[in-house]
Formats: sequence, structure tokens, C-alpha cells
Amino acid sequence: MPAEWEPHAGCLMAWPTRAELWGDQLGDAQRDYAAVADAISVFEPVVMVCNPGQAEAVGRMCGPGTTPVEIPINDSWCRDSGPAFVRNDAGEVAVVGFGFNAWGNRWHPHDDDAQLSRRLAEWLGLPFFKAPFVLEGGSFFVDGNGTVITTEQCLLNPNRNPHMTREQLEQGLCDYLGATTVVWLPFGHSLDTGPAGTDGHIDGVLQYVSAGHVLLEAVTDRRSPEFPRGQANLAALRATSDAAGRPFDIATLDPGADATVSYANHYLANGAVIVPVGGDAADERALETLRALHPHREVVGVPGGTIAVGGGGPHCITQQIPMGVVLPRPGPSGAITASGRTTSGD
Repeated sequence: MPAEWEPHAGCLMAWPTRAELWGDQLGDAQRDYAAVADAISVFEPVVMVCNPGQAEAVGRMCGPGTTPVEIPINDSWCRDSGPAFVRNDAGEVAVVGFGFNAWGNRWHPHDDDAQLSRRLAEWLGLPFFKAPFVLEGGSFFVDGNGTVITTEQCLLNPNRNPHMTREQLEQGLCDYLGATTVVWLPFGHSLDTGPAGTDGHIDGVLQYVSAGHVLLEAVTDRRSPEFPRGQANLAALRATSDAAGRPFDIATLDPGADATVSYANHYLANGAVIVPVGGDAADERALETLRALHPHREVVGVPGGTIAVGGGGPHCITQQIPMGVVLPRPGPSGAITASGRTTSGD
């Protein structure tokens, strides 16, 4: 699987649809997803999966840089329910679909989300490989050179793969992501266990900067429940190396007690960092940290408060599509059905 910082053919998203998750904030969630799509589309094309009959409205809200594609979905976290794209030495891209059980059977139904990877592979005309275990995209990072980073809190939770040992999970990660080394951090966020939680996804506390270089969220206030967790993650990173044998170059980010979003949960678009902001004093500190880490990328803040209430951030609602994938072109209506036909019939 190519690293997120490698060039993209586009970005995949899915439209907010689960009313029981968002409640009276569903309209706000749709507005903020559209804002994220609009920000990303400046740097790369965006494909927005939406339920049949929604494409016209989604196209109006998201603007010309986003192409709606009508494929049935239950929820809007395509990093987790959608495909992982892998590439062979010849540059040929395929889709891997992992099992999806809605974060430990938290939400029902989720049968359409469980089929999303396969349906997108068919839409894109790509080979499809079905992995025989549950794995959400927000629970791991790859460096494209053999390293996978994940958390014990999530992958070893019995609500995912109770039939698999740690060693079997490692082998599965290596087999289906093209990796040789799995780096385990102990924790995600302490509060990531509620109804909208993910049981400690790594993308809430860490993001790659480049090969061998990571950004880790580490709270410095010893009174915070995140302090010992961050320190344990920092110790785990310092005690290991990646697949190339490099010790990790670790930058840390303290969001502070006033933060309302997870700044680590940002998306690396082509030439940009798409980072959530909450409208509070912590925003500028985080943006300055990211500008220093990514001097050759534009750091773009997007509204993150409502998405955080739903359980995530910009990284959770996106999935990079690597170069080598040819995205279907929309017709005059601007939307494409799962069959590849535009909604106008062209």
C-alpha cells in the first residue's frame, strides 16, 4: 500500500447519511463534509460516494471539484469502511477489502458499508482481494516501504477479531498491505470507547510526516488522562524502528486542554495538509506546528467541531486514491452511478 504522502489520483469520501448518529446536526455534518471536500478539491479530485438519489444535492453542496457517485452506504467514514489501494512493482493498482463490522458492531445496519470496497473496485475496474479479517483504515498507517503502525487498544480488542492472535493479525497486515514490520503502540484516545468511538484508532493520535518521521499527539498536562497514554506511545516509538531499520524521528504535538478537535487527524493531500480546526485558542498552535513540519505543503484548516462530535476528523472521512487509478469522468449531470453510467444516462 503506498504511503499517504505519495502522489494521489484523487480522494475518496462518503456523504453523511446515518441520522441516528448525527441527530439534529446532520445538516451541519453535511455542510462540513462539503467544506472538507471543497478544500481538498483545490489540490486533487474528490469522489463523494452517496446513496442513490442524492447525487444532485451532493453535487450542489460540494462544488465542481467533487464528483458524486451513487453507491448504497450506511455511514460516512470511508477511511474505515472503504477500500485500501495497493500497487505492485509494475504500478498496477488493486483494491483490498477488509471485513467491516461497524467498529465492533456498534451500529446497524452496516451491510452496505461492508460491501463498499468491492463495489468501488467494480466501479473503478480494479482487481479485488478480500481479506479474511476485520480492519478499519483509521486503525493503521503505512510508509509504503514495509512498515505498518497500529494500536493494541484497537486491533487486539475482542470485538474485532476474537479468533485471531496478535501474531496472526501481524501476518494478515503484512500479507494484505505488502508490509514486513508491524509497530504496535499501546493506545489511542482514552475517550474513544463510547457509542461513536473506534476503540483507539491510531489516526487520532499519530500521523506520518514522511518516511521514518511521525507526528505524535502527546499531552504534557500530567492531570490529563491522555498524559500517561501519550507517554506510553512515545516510549513504544522510541524503542522500535521501521522496516528500513531506522529509528523514528518523532515530533510531538500537545493539543492543550482547550482543544476540541484532534489535530493529528489530518489528511495529506497533494501539496496540502487538511487539518481540523475547532475555533479555539489551540488551533493556531497546531497550525504553526504543522506548517513547520510541512514547509512544502499548504496547511489548510477546515471546520472540525461537528465531525469530531460524530467521532472523527478529516482523516477519518477521506481515503487517498493512488496514482495509477483512472477516475471515471462525470457526464453533464456531474454524477456517476455505481455501474459507471452518469445519472443523465450518458
